[in-house]
Amino acid sequence: MELIGKRWAGAIIWALSEHPHYFAELSQAVPGLSDRLLSRRLRELESEGLVTRSVYADTPPRVSYALTEKGKALRPAIRELRAWAQHWNSD
Repeated sequence: MELIGKRWAGAIIWALSEHPHYFAELSQAVPGLSDRLLSRRLRELESEGLVTRSVYADTPPRVSYALTEKGKALRPAIRELRAWAQHWNSD
């Protein structure tokens, strides 16, 4: 619960719940999040088995991130939290 409660972790999981993203796409999908903090959160999520990292040997190398099965299991909870926030922020 501590990991999911960390600032930006839920937003990153939400962005990845739709489809995998490259780092730059994630940076755009979560406005206000610095690249440094995005990197840190992605490493934390990866170490907990929620996110997988794939490196493509292009020039320059590209890195994409996707939810693991464990991460995908959080979708319903993240969806409910988003609905709650939308309901209570609409006032």
